[in-house]
Amino acid sequence: MVIRSIRDNYDAADKQQRILQAAHAEFAEKGFDGARVDSIAARARANKQLIYYYFTNKDVLFTQVLEAAYRDIREQEAALDLAAFPANEAILKLVEFTWHYYLKNPEFIRLLNSENQLKARHLKTSGSTVEINRSWISITEHLLARGRAEGTVRDGIDVMQLNINISALGFFYLINQSTLSILYQKDLGEQAALDERLRVMKECIAAWIRP
Repeated sequence: MVIRSIRDNYDAADKQQRILQAAHAEFAEKGFDGARVDSIAARARANKQLIYYYFTNKDVLFTQVLEAAYRDIREQEAALDLAAFPANEAILKLVEFTWHYYLKNPEFIRLLNSENQLKARHLKTSGSTVEINRSWISITEHLLARGRAEGTVRDGIDVMQLNINISALGFFYLINQSTLSILYQKDLGEQAALDERLRVMKECIAAWIRP
């Protein structure tokens, strides 16, 4: 009986994970409003009733997809070895990490864009989003304090503004890549253009934090 219970729990967790992965792909591709539970069920090779059993409704499912997306970037960010660098260089390592994460996980940007169009309706009901992202704040708080002590980072930089700047410099470029490519008659998705963008982003942040 114990073995069967363990197996049942494993099967349930596996099914929930498959549903979350399928929902992640569906929401990223079509946005919250365009996504359909039937399509998520087909992607997950599960019936729609099972999705409602585990996640109640589409809103709860989307909320858990967002939480998982935030959890992934924050766990990878927290694993960076930033203590090996002076604070100003460590901040630029954060710029590099954020940029490369966005490039490897374009669905993360699309999910956040969809939620912003909904005025953060789902994040407002989430009980864990703030806690999940707490490390994002504490990492930069620590780097700014260390940078001031080292003399490598100037006084007066707000943690929130630093985090927003790092995110926005890459987020805006990538979410508007298609339209900007037309306006400037240049493929902003080419590797050379992406490398140039990272160089400019690092220069902007480095100039801003310099004593």
